[in-house]
Amino acid sequence: MADSGLDESILKDFTEESLILVDQCIDLLETIENDPSEVEKLKDFANRIDRVMGGAKSLALIAPPEHALNLIGDYCAICKSVGYQGAQIQNNDQFYNVVVALLLDAVEMTKVLFNRLDSSVTELKKIFSITFLERLKWISLQYDEIEKRRHDGKKMGQNEIDDLLKKLGL
Repeated sequence: MADSGLDESILKDFTEESLILVDQCIDLLETIENDPSEVEKLKDFANRIDRVMGGAKSLALIAPPEHALNLIGDYCAICKSVGYQGAQIQNNDQFYNVVVALLLDAVEMTKVLFNRLDSSVTELKKIFSITFLERLKWISLQYDEIEKRRHDGKKMGQNEIDDLLKKLGL
């Protein structure tokens, strides 16, 4: 986006560094896939994707609202939240495997988003698969149930993932 208000060299450097982190996330997730004993490593994933999120959200402050960085920042925030919450999974191998698979798909999508930085948020939202969104909503509901059980059935506030989904208009 030539008139985005962003310094192109800064955007290029951020993209290159972010794609390295994204590749590290993919490698990490592939390493722990189908191995629930590695659940704690989801925190490492969340920390890495958090760095991408922070950079995207910082740069988005000086970009127009429709710039792809806004969507990338929010999308990475979802990944971060799912990762941190996933690190809390105990004695549920199937759920762990679903979470890791979802994160792998999500991080692959992050690469797609970075390759389409010249597209608007509205245009990029069209490429999200319905299956991915349904899986994300299902995982969010599972986390809500886990939290309710942890807190003796007390009603919890709205889940962070749901808030971010609404913000993304998904």
